[in-house]
Amino acid sequence: MNTYDRQHGAAVNGRHERSVLEPKVFDAEFAPGEQPAAPKGRRPTLAWLRSFVRYWWMAPRVAHTRAVIAYRLRKLPRDLARLLWFVLRGHGRWIAKAWTWATYGDLRADARAARLTGDAEARRKAQELIRADSKARWGRAAIVLHRCVVAASGVAPVALMLWCVDSWMARTDMWPWLAELLGLIDRGWDVLKALASVLLLVAPVGWLVAAAWEGRSREPGTGWLTQPDREDADSWIDERMVSKALAHLGISPLNTFFKNGGDLLYSVPARRDGNGTYVQLRLPLGTTADMVADRRDKLAANLARAKLETWPTEGDEAGVLDLWVADKGALAGGAGEWPLQYDGQADVFDGVPFGLTQRGVVVNAPLIEANWLIGGRPGQGKSAALRTLLLGAALDPSAELWIFVMGESPDFDPFQPRTARYRMGMDDAVAEAAVAALEDLLTEMERRGKVLGEQPGRPPKVSRKLADKPRLVLHPLVCAIDECHELFQHPKFGKRAAEHAVRLIKRGRKYGIVLLLATQSPTKDSIPREVTRNVSCGVAFSVADQVANDGLLGSGRYRAGIRATDLRMKTDRGTCVAVGVTDASFDLIRTFYVPFEDEVDMVTPVIERALSIMSEDGRAIAGNAHPEIEAAPVDHLADVATVMRDERRVPTRVVLARLAEHNAAEYERWTFSDLKAILGESGFGPRKSGGVQVVRAEDVREALTRRAAPQEESG
Repeated sequence: MNTYDRQHGAAVNGRHERSVLEPKVFDAEFAPGEQPAAPKGRRPTLAWLRSFVRYWWMAPRVAHTRAVIAYRLRKLPRDLARLLWFVLRGHGRWIAKAWTWATYGDLRADARAARLTGDAEARRKAQELIRADSKARWGRAAIVLHRCVVAASGVAPVALMLWCVDSWMARTDMWPWLAELLGLIDRGWDVLKALASVLLLVAPVGWLVAAAWEGRSREPGTGWLTQPDREDADSWIDERMVSKALAHLGISPLNTFFKNGGDLLYSVPARRDGNGTYVQLRLPLGTTADMVADRRDKLAANLARAKLETWPTEGDEAGVLDLWVADKGALAGGAGEWPLQYDGQADVFDGVPFGLTQRGVVVNAPLIEANWLIGGRPGQGKSAALRTLLLGAALDPSAELWIFVMGESPDFDPFQPRTARYRMGMDDAVAEAAVAALEDLLTEMERRGKVLGEQPGRPPKVSRKLADKPRLVLHPLVCAIDECHELFQHPKFGKRAAEHAVRLIKRGRKYGIVLLLATQSPTKDSIPREVTRNVSCGVAFSVADQVANDGLLGSGRYRAGIRATDLRMKTDRGTCVAVGVTDASFDLIRTFYVPFEDEVDMVTPVIERALSIMSEDGRAIAGNAHPEIEAAPVDHLADVATVMRDERRVPTRVVLARLAEHNAAEYERWTFSDLKAILGESGFGPRKSGGVQVVRAEDVREALTRRAAPQEESG
């Protein structure tokens, strides 16, 4: 059973458990007498002090410090052995450096390399450098020795004379300035002896520290002394681990950088961020965040994580890497029960609960001033996510819901009592109704713009205060289209639907009009490019390729490391990658699931509660007072008779052009085959005249007469 199914079961079981009350019986006696009163002023103070100490003790920084100290005490023997090895290795490196300096090891290595390659000129230059360096070194030594001899020849006689005078004469018999000079010399000597004694204690410690520093590990990064003792110690990530993981990605500029002893610059050191660790760093020259994102699987392996738990993305600049690494297994569980499952109501201006981010934070999905495009492969939670958004909107008594399902799916049937418009099916009538709804939304958008312009101060957008004024009719209007690719690819209505949807997405959001689109076919042909470019919130469940990923989340997201292609079918069902839902560049969201299956229906109770809230609020379902009037069917034969314009013969291409001009919505995509089929149903067809296919007026009149005859007889 995967996490999504477990979540369904947990939600259902939780509902059953709430409905069963177990009585509790207490067996006790009342003791006579009163308890002694606590001394006034003392116990509350102690309680406050204990609570303060407990709060301080459990503070994140203090807890982290305690964890580090406990871990280091437990690892003390290993740390001491490691430090001893550093000291020994440091002395070894010093000896190697001293030997190289004394024997001109680097220059001799150059000479040997030149000899092996047969480069006589390079060998000669290396040998000349050795001789020149040796001469310069001995020259510097001679200069230092000469200066020491000169200084000693000047200082030694004076020091000897002062010592003799101090030894043979009492200071009381000396000149005052000489006695003061000797006293100053004595005090200086005492200070030197004190400093020497301190140095005898500090110098060995400094020597050992310097040796340990010289012998330290030269692996990328640092931080081996700061790993804490935590319950999730296997999930710990620090800068050293990140640097080491990056050093083994096989990226050439990174390899060169680390080979030359470079240290990465961490603008945000590794820190706890929800259910994982976040770090931001600047990459070296020649390396971009996209290069790291392309090797995400290898980076995850280097950090001992699953691919889904490792998210390298581009920061503010191409050379800045934002890396978030989840704790092991933190993303395995579901999001839990929807917060509004059993009680409460929503306000679409504040957002509705949608799921948990990868950091474990509840996402309040924005609806007002936002439009959504949700997609993914079949069965991954697309419709369930759309249903969650609509349930949140339904629990706002001021919101009006329109739902169109472009397929034979009962996923949204429980919403019918709460919706002003609801159509479901695969026939042309549903597509036509959806297009008509989009046209009505555009008309409503223009009306709302005029209403806002008439308000004091000319507010730029619909607010909760304006939406609550019944006379303005600016309530939130949420229109959802499931399987929208069927509408956008419709041969007759697809072009108009795409144009209307783009206009609504661009302008309708500030007028309280929200468009929610869901699809399982996010390709460049099924979803208009302008929809993807302008939609506010993109949500991608598991998708098959880069085209589908960027079709839902926006162009360039795949290259930036924001990839829903890494979500696994079934295993990660209910988990999506979202952009625009929060202020973050992306979110990995485990969506809340409200079960609606064959044996479990937890959607209908929410709709019933929503209707009850509306009744208590004194509101009716918008649109029920003005039901939609179904359009009369188009009379194709009568339209052909109209466009004949009393002409005897009209070429079929002219008939088609006049029909498209007469009713563009119906005839714009008609071909000769469509015209021939309609005429054939009336008992005639186009004829050839002068080498051109034509429609004869007498054939049309006869067909109309035949059709009218049965009606007259029945009358």
